[in-house]
Amino acid sequence: MAKAKEKKASVKEPNKSENNYTAKDIYVLEGLEPVRKRPGMYIGSTGVDGLHHLIWEVVDNSIDEAMAGYATDIELRIFEDGKKIRVIDNGRGIPVEIHAQTKKSALETVLTTLHAGGKFGGQSYKVAGGLHGVGVSVVNALSANLRAEVCRDGKLWMQEYVRGKPKATVKKIDTCSGTGTAITFEPDPEVFKDIKFDLNRILEHLRQQAYLTRKVRIKVFDERSDFSYTFYFEGGIGTFIKYISGDKLKLQQEICYVSGEKENVSVEVAFEYVDDIAGIEMGFANNIHTSDGGAHITGFRVALTRALNDYARKNSFVKESDENLSGEDVREGLVAVVSVKLREPQFEGQTKARLGSPEARTAVEAVLGEGIQTYLDKNPQDARAIMGKSVLAAKARLAAKAARETVLRKGVLDGLTLPGKLADCSSRDPEESELFIVEGDSAGGSAKQGRDRKFQAILPLRGKILNVEKSRLDHALESKEIKALIIALGTAIATDFNLEKLRYKRIIIMTDADVDGAHIRTLLLTLFFRYLPKIIESGYLYIAQPPLYRVQKGKEFRYAYSEEEKLKIVKEFENLKAAAKEKKDKKVAAKKVIEETSTEDATESAVAQVASPGGILIQRYKGLGEMNPGQLWETTMDPASRVLKRVAIDDVKGADKMFDILMGSEVAPRKKFIQTHAKTVQNLDI
Repeated sequence: MAKAKEKKASVKEPNKSENNYTAKDIYVLEGLEPVRKRPGMYIGSTGVDGLHHLIWEVVDNSIDEAMAGYATDIELRIFEDGKKIRVIDNGRGIPVEIHAQTKKSALETVLTTLHAGGKFGGQSYKVAGGLHGVGVSVVNALSANLRAEVCRDGKLWMQEYVRGKPKATVKKIDTCSGTGTAITFEPDPEVFKDIKFDLNRILEHLRQQAYLTRKVRIKVFDERSDFSYTFYFEGGIGTFIKYISGDKLKLQQEICYVSGEKENVSVEVAFEYVDDIAGIEMGFANNIHTSDGGAHITGFRVALTRALNDYARKNSFVKESDENLSGEDVREGLVAVVSVKLREPQFEGQTKARLGSPEARTAVEAVLGEGIQTYLDKNPQDARAIMGKSVLAAKARLAAKAARETVLRKGVLDGLTLPGKLADCSSRDPEESELFIVEGDSAGGSAKQGRDRKFQAILPLRGKILNVEKSRLDHALESKEIKALIIALGTAIATDFNLEKLRYKRIIIMTDADVDGAHIRTLLLTLFFRYLPKIIESGYLYIAQPPLYRVQKGKEFRYAYSEEEKLKIVKEFENLKAAAKEKKDKKVAAKKVIEETSTEDATESAVAQVASPGGILIQRYKGLGEMNPGQLWETTMDPASRVLKRVAIDDVKGADKMFDILMGSEVAPRKKFIQTHAKTVQNLDI
């Protein structure tokens, strides 16, 4: 055999003349330039989250004054134009005298210098949320205009900025009484393309702050709608728990509240159990909501699991031969708030979504470990309710594990690698494959005939699937329809879930455009939200938008996806009809001209303007099965012309609450929701 020639890799010799990487290529961004260059590093994004983060940074400074015991009132105002925000507090006021190091006013130093503030030395603030010292300066950098006003020593001082740069030095503009700071800012449209402040988001954030900071009064004014609201709570996080739990059935007579201090970390924990499967845990560090949890939440979970297991063993709620209650068991139906305050918290990222301070975990474990034992001993009836809930959850977990294993085992061993009702696609590439979950055999038949077999799979479901909001996983897996869907997806479910095994990167819920179709869609969304959330988080779940109407005039027809679109199409067709009538009248006039002139040119001119008028036919589609395969393809399944809505969750806690209201076992909150929103319902089938 001839030996193949080895190709020698050629290495280009460096050209010394091209080596022009020198000191002049090193750029130093001064002042607030780094913020404007990379705003996402400081506020997370330049979208709606980042826009509202500007408010949080300013409000955090006022809350820090309240936590330090200097402020009692905070006011937030949204201006009428919807572009400007003002935050006022009656704290000590930012100092205005000349700073020894910068040779500028302390106010200007704070507003124009990163990592400058009164929270580093440990004297002005024992605890604070804005410990990075970049908060208000970042807001200044990302604002088209910012105005700072400070009342100190009977004098009102003011300084204005444009995109982080002062227009002039700090100056006295008036006299004043008391003390405090007012920051008015307008986000820069060069940074934020869509400046729309969400009042509900602002209210929710400020409500949290009022619960976490006892006896601080927070007022909100929205000039856009002449709306005002005031928050003031003396009960602290215990009252917060009642708000979060809402109308859910409580299993305890008394909320468990534990507080204490360890290693200079102040700890507050409050929790109660409700008659629900899902739980809610909210963590705060120096009043900053750590949405991704962190050390304090870990400490809470460890202490809770250990304490409840100890109590269960000592009081024979769990047999000696039984395994311990898991963390999952003791957190079922748990509503908890964990708040820690510490001098130098280590947040992961400027947006402070996760707490990394190890001392927070140690402190929470110690404080809660002692406090929960006292609570259980003093409240035996509540203790029995908690134990009953946790033991039942453990039994359900074991039953669900057996059911999951059965589903997976059958899927592999019984030749049921895919459900018999599934019409799969020929492609095995998840990136190009899509699964339509279709309501009923009739629509399933049309979808199977109309689809592109290469990349589109069809799974028809018979009837309405089980409402998993009211059922545990072991009961859900007894449903043939749910089992078929799980096997078709290939991911398994719950603790066995594996996103990498997902067989389709587009999962499309396609139901009828009526009340039953909406109900089936909601049941499926509940299943994905509760047990397959990573599919939603990854952006793989969609909702198809079949047309409601087919509007036809003569040989021309168009599809309408809403009542408004139908009316618009009808109006356009009516205008065409009127135009056609006008052309007909012109034809009659043209014929008269022909008769009078008998010229060929006149005849051709008149005939070119003729259009045949006709009636307008409107067909209402109540079900996908009413469409033939071709219509279903061109309106709902063809990637070139269809409309899909991607399912996303911007607010997990809000979504959890909404699913609980709409799909949970409590009737009262659902009735209230329906009564509140009944007038806004469109296209209701009666």
